[in-house]
Amino acid sequence: MYSEEEDDQASSPASEPEECPPPLPRAPSSQRPLLLNPAYARCKSVIHDELRSFRVFLQCFLLDHSTASGRAASYAAFLALSFLVPAAVSLSLRADDDSSSSPSPEYSASAITFNRVAQVPATGLAAISFATLASFFRHLGGLRQLLFLDGALRDDTAYVRRGYARELDRAFRLLAALLLPSLAVEVAHKAVFFFSTVRVEPPMALAVFVPPFLLPHVPWRAAAMVATVASWVYRTGVFLLVCVLFRLTCELQILRFEGIHHMFDVEARAAAAEIFAEHRRIRAQLMDTSHRYRVFIICCLVTITVSQLGALLVALSSRDAKRFSNTGDLLVGSAVQLSGFFMCLFGAARITHRAQRIVSIASQWHMSMVAMDHGKSSPAGSSATVTQQAEPVESCSYYKSRQALGNTKLKQPKFVVLTIDFLPRRKQLKFVPAVPPAVTYLRHNGGGITLFGFTLDRGLLHTIFVFEMTLVLWILSKVVVLE
Repeated sequence: MYSEEEDDQASSPASEPEECPPPLPRAPSSQRPLLLNPAYARCKSVIHDELRSFRVFLQCFLLDHSTASGRAASYAAFLALSFLVPAAVSLSLRADDDSSSSPSPEYSASAITFNRVAQVPATGLAAISFATLASFFRHLGGLRQLLFLDGALRDDTAYVRRGYARELDRAFRLLAALLLPSLAVEVAHKAVFFFSTVRVEPPMALAVFVPPFLLPHVPWRAAAMVATVASWVYRTGVFLLVCVLFRLTCELQILRFEGIHHMFDVEARAAAAEIFAEHRRIRAQLMDTSHRYRVFIICCLVTITVSQLGALLVALSSRDAKRFSNTGDLLVGSAVQLSGFFMCLFGAARITHRAQRIVSIASQWHMSMVAMDHGKSSPAGSSATVTQQAEPVESCSYYKSRQALGNTKLKQPKFVVLTIDFLPRRKQLKFVPAVPPAVTYLRHNGGGITLFGFTLDRGLLHTIFVFEMTLVLWILSKVVVLE
């Protein structure tokens, strides 16, 4: 029933709603400016592209799969620089025994053998890396989707958005720091290898493309050196690119975990639902990362293990002197392969332990919340020690039943001492056996990088190290027995 005042207000003209002006007509999406288009918000930057360095790297190495012509050029470059060029150069190498100042034929033959041994793992890792990149671009579409920067970045905190650009720049500098020094060493080795150790004879198949009268005038040593260096740069760059992308993905996930750590504030009680939603999102991204890279990591582990053990066996079985001119290929190749693979393993172990560390942080956060609640609800003048106010632990029925079973040295958890000090006596027995739901959820959903169910943490790294060391010692024992 309405009052008289309400009736007067309802009948007054002031209560009539004002007419709103009609909305302005919205321009169609085709005529809308690009900067106002939602498709270019946050995920695609027209003025500044954070992934510009990686895109330039992909274009320089002919790895751009955005168009059909780009894919065709990428596959052609991969077949030429990963298979045809190394095979042609290896078949054209001969022992240099013409000059009296050159090394002995046996030394040149051993250099050729070491060179061929080093070409196999480089080509195998390049094939694995190229297949991984091709699968990424075919199923995901681009680097932003691969690094979870397309739509997931909008849901991240300001702390994560400030740090992801720094990690992108740091990842590309790491790629350059690994590739450029090894390239300088490789160029120096190839110069000594082609001009002082071996001689190059053109394959007979080149007679079809090159006129016979030009064959004696072509500098085959320089041509073979340039082709070999180009092939090495391509294969090494493709392998290191996948390793750096995996490490960058792990570093970005670490930033997201640090964002969750900042959400565990003592005063932010209502943020529990946000914390759980963020953790589920990051855990889903970690599962996607594990599924994308697990075949790459396992194939690289098998390839590097077989190649390193084979190179060790060949080097130990050779009677020639081991110098930079003949074993430089094994040295540079092993350093690059192990650096890239260790980068993947350490990045995976780091993100796995960050995912597991969140359980401890959640436990500390829960205890801080409980201590604050108990401190606010405790009566004024209550004692701060257990011995003055709290009932002895042994007087609780829970501990009496445990002592009756013969456990006379039962230790009380620390959090139980705090709760007995501040909680009323009627609530002590209910809180002792209770487990915080947040800690229980995070304990059973730790996440991390997994390889077909095996968590890639420090324990698995120790297992891999022991396995590799066992194989090395076995090979050394066989070599000693054969000698």
